[in-house]
Amino acid sequence: MRTTDELPDPMITPPQTAVPEPVDRALRILTTSANHGLLWFGVGAVGAMLGKRPRRAALRGVASLGMASFVANSVIKPLVGRRRPDPQRTKTARRIGKIPWTSSFPSGHSASAAAFATGAALELPLSATVLGPLAAAVAYSRVHVGVHYKSDVVVGAASGVAVALLVQKLWPAKPFAPAEMDKVDAPALAEGAGLFVVLNELSGSSDGAEEAIRKVLPQVEIVQWDPENEDLADLVPGSASAVGVAGGDGTVASVAALAIERNLPLAVFPAGTLNHFAGALGLATHQDTATAVLAGAGGSVSAAALNGNVFLNTAGIGGYPELVRLRDKLSHRMGKWPAAAYSLGKVVRGHAPLHLVINGKPVPVWAVFVGNGVYTPRGLAPAWRDRLSDDVLDVQYLRADKKFSRTIAVVASLIGLVGQTKVFGAVDGRSVTITSQEGPVLAAHDGEVTSPHEKIELEILPQRLVVYRG
Repeated sequence: MRTTDELPDPMITPPQTAVPEPVDRALRILTTSANHGLLWFGVGAVGAMLGKRPRRAALRGVASLGMASFVANSVIKPLVGRRRPDPQRTKTARRIGKIPWTSSFPSGHSASAAAFATGAALELPLSATVLGPLAAAVAYSRVHVGVHYKSDVVVGAASGVAVALLVQKLWPAKPFAPAEMDKVDAPALAEGAGLFVVLNELSGSSDGAEEAIRKVLPQVEIVQWDPENEDLADLVPGSASAVGVAGGDGTVASVAALAIERNLPLAVFPAGTLNHFAGALGLATHQDTATAVLAGAGGSVSAAALNGNVFLNTAGIGGYPELVRLRDKLSHRMGKWPAAAYSLGKVVRGHAPLHLVINGKPVPVWAVFVGNGVYTPRGLAPAWRDRLSDDVLDVQYLRADKKFSRTIAVVASLIGLVGQTKVFGAVDGRSVTITSQEGPVLAAHDGEVTSPHEKIELEILPQRLVVYRG
């Protein structure tokens, strides 16, 4: 370790400008509350209780803080030693008592504060209006109480921002904007006249949807569908100008298949919890959809099929459907990456590798993911698409023929780096054929499990689906 015992230049020495005593007291409390990251862990705990997006912001902030603290305190401080400012040069009212024994350069508190605030803001930009000033106050407080020089704080904060940006590179934040698609005209339906909206009688996800939809589109026709006993095509008359749906992704895909067959535009009303397609469209409320229907605003999106069954989001083969079910069940409690790692570990322990042939290439795999469009991030937990009209299948899989493949996959999934490991594989194209060498295997698409098949034909349908979106 290199130490610098000489007095620093006056330009980096803490100023002694007089401030009111309450300010001194407040800054002492603030700086000590940030010891060991406690202030930021508290902020993160509050964020975790405020909803999905604030929860993700809190998780990203804590992850950035942890890495920044390690870099500042365990890497830079031992390499660049600097004595703390002389406590006698700090007014008594500002002192916090015992001076920290570690190197003054850089400020670990500033690094942690900047990393948390930056990380959270990358996930939830509005949080910067509160966390930015709070982080700046923590950084300034380290100079004010006399335990750091100005340069310690500046470099510490800069390193915290840099680390948060690195975490963003490794673990991309989900974009706020809806996925892009090619814009097309759709019929504008005054008060919803000519629109037939399908509700799945067997699904609780559409409970209460009928009244809510009629409130925004009074002339809409509501169709109650029992998928076990009724043919959907018989319920929607040929006179329909458009077809709509309120329900989970599986129901949406079923109605989308009818819309494609009849060349009708589709109106998706968000309902329930598994509304990935509505989320990709940026439709958060029934009013969002109604506004697009009234205006005739729409776009065209790619549709895919697994052995003839239409899906709009994703499909999975072998243990992947079980992995997704476990991951989604646990992610709200432990975060997506830890939940993905736990789920993968459980799935690979309970399943033997699948010996598949993917587009003619034999590949032993643990799990196979299929996306309708290119999904990000790459690896174990693909979460979103930037575009809905790519006309490409995105097949990602975890190889089982590499040494320590299970261990590598589980460990790498904890930090979201599966896509950069040798156990990750991918192919893409308008069509992909997957054949099992060991008999029929299970597959699922948009949450619906199919009967086992030895051969799975995946394709992008030649006809696009027109959907309403403002």
